[in-house]
Amino acid sequence: MLPKAHRLKNRRDFTATYKYGIRRQGGKLTLIARKRRRSEENKGPYKQGKASIEPAPAKLPPTRIGISVSQKVSKRSVVRNKIKRQIRAAVRELLPRLSAGWDIAIVVRPGATECNYGQFLQKLEQLLAALKVLNGH
Repeated sequence: MLPKAHRLKNRRDFTATYKYGIRRQGGKLTLIARKRRRSEENKGPYKQGKASIEPAPAKLPPTRIGISVSQKVSKRSVVRNKIKRQIRAAVRELLPRLSAGWDIAIVVRPGATECNYGQFLQKLEQLLAALKVLNGH
């Protein structure tokens, strides 16, 4: 499992990412990434000032990642879940290198059942670098 702070879970967040995100496709994966707005980032605790209440200094929130595997990939849930586990493991390995403040949806395309962990890791790294979400790219 990904740490809770790094999970993209709500339908509203997925929809916003699909609608306003930047797409990159490669092989059997499509990545859609969008930078979160400042209004979304400042939903934190407020610090108490003498004269007024001011928002706490904005720290970029962690990058959230969601994985979507449809039944077009495989009708068998066992196969779809195996693909999700492999992608989550690859994302966990890349997590320390990701820039903060992004929402990323990973869409798996039909034919991904032949891919293994190494191929997913390599393709994810290439697509994240193309989106300029990886630090150092």
